[in-house]
Amino acid sequence: MRLRLLLLLALLLPSLAHAEPPRFELIYSQPVETDLKQPLRSPGELWPALFDGATKSIDIEQFYLAGDPGEALDPVLAALEKAARRGVKVRILLEQKFWKQSQPTAERIKTWPNTELRVIEWSKLEPGHRKPGGIIHAKFFIVDAKLGYLGSQNFDWRSLAHIQELGALVRDTHISAQLQAIFDHDWQAQALLEAHKPVPPLPASAPERKELGYLVGSPPEWLPPGVGPSEPELVGLIDGAKTRLQIQTLKYEPLSHDRRFYPVLDTALRAAAARGVHIELLVSDWNADQPGQKWLQSLACVPNVQIRMVTIPQAKRGFVPFARTVHSKFMVVDGEALWLGTSNWQGGYLNESRNVELVLRLPELAAQAAAMHAQLWASPYARTVQPGKDEPRVKRD
Repeated sequence: MRLRLLLLLALLLPSLAHAEPPRFELIYSQPVETDLKQPLRSPGELWPALFDGATKSIDIEQFYLAGDPGEALDPVLAALEKAARRGVKVRILLEQKFWKQSQPTAERIKTWPNTELRVIEWSKLEPGHRKPGGIIHAKFFIVDAKLGYLGSQNFDWRSLAHIQELGALVRDTHISAQLQAIFDHDWQAQALLEAHKPVPPLPASAPERKELGYLVGSPPEWLPPGVGPSEPELVGLIDGAKTRLQIQTLKYEPLSHDRRFYPVLDTALRAAAARGVHIELLVSDWNADQPGQKWLQSLACVPNVQIRMVTIPQAKRGFVPFARTVHSKFMVVDGEALWLGTSNWQGGYLNESRNVELVLRLPELAAQAAAMHAQLWASPYARTVQPGKDEPRVKRD
């Protein structure tokens, strides 16, 4: 029997050694000094390794970037600089409306060789087409035009050490090419705007719903071929749920930035609950703002809907601005499919701002995200939202 097992191992080990890595891998980060477990790789571990392995190009599109000496983003920036100095072409695109936060780190990056950094004010893409308010809110990058990364993590030292986040490494060349097409469009859009030229909308495109996973994005007017719009895709996933939805987002509110009513997701969730789908919604205590808290309480009144608000205790070092919170943006559908992206569940994110999302029909990844949700749901940091009971507003800065 022992000899038979050894022979079997001898046959299996070579194939295991040469097994290809998964096409999609979830990447998780949690605030230090909490009881939350870290069963997956972290961006602080992954990002430097990706940049160290780059041979031709690194293209980064971010809401903003923020380093701080001695903090968790230092090894990432060091790996990025090393890549640039060995000849890798680095391009970075940031949102103008958060330039103040980005500027200290950005000015240092501008001194690197083989590096170009641009800033775009997304809301000016086509003046008069939409009400201003949209931003570059996406957080993604592409390495050598073949490896992609997207998720809730901003390029910020706090996101690596003081915020709960979930992202995904994409080893799918087709999706990576689509991310590259989005970056290239936005990079060129910045040049057109700087030259005071219009940025024409792209032809409408339906999502290419690949069996295991596919990419969607926003806004619909500026999506490359094969990348469908996020908003109807998210509603469709909610509409198709049969038993359970596990959702986590920074804030949930059926209003836009300018307080316009945005009922799209709220209507879909209430309809799902009405047909018997059990909904578990996790939000951060940033949702204690008004009137957002009232909208949460209203949704909590619906049968089959449970909502919990999360407060992460402050770090031992003292108050860290814009941190010690949960920032992941994902949904697990019936334990089988996973929606993972960069959009908060409020008006403007899925229809005006630049965001990207993955739809993954991989039960093993859905189970990993569900475990992250369940851990936080049962943690001492989460409390049930009760109609008529307001939570105090939290300090952020």
